[in-house]
Amino acid sequence: QVQLVESGGGLVQAGGSLRLSCAASGRTFSSYTMGWFRQAPGKEREFVASITWTIGRTYYADSMKGRFTISRDNAKNTVYLQMNSLKPEDTAVYYCAARSGYVNTDRVGSYDDWGQGTQVTVSS
Repeated sequence: QVQLVESGGGLVQAGGSLRLSCAASGRTFSSYTMGWFRQAPGKEREFVASITWTIGRTYYADSMKGRFTISRDNAKNTVYLQMNSLKPEDTAVYYCAARSGYVNTDRVGSYDDWGQGTQVTVSS
């Protein structure tokens, strides 16, 4: 059974940075694609970025390019989301997700396993 545990969220001022972590366990992830999504109050869950585990091919939502960077550490079975130049509109619960296969996709329904989420709050 896949387990995903996010950490690293918190309160930060606008313009600041945070790095989120997602510790993955329960499976060999070499054939998986990992994603980060976010959900603000009253809004639908939104794709942020994804990465294929083995070769590290990345894919970003257009609005996140240049500010957010997804990466992974194979030895630690951990995926990261580095977030820079944060804005109040980045405030949301951030979720880690996993799907079997090598396709980078932004579709929520394409991911099979989800973490519990970590809150990111950006103050103005």
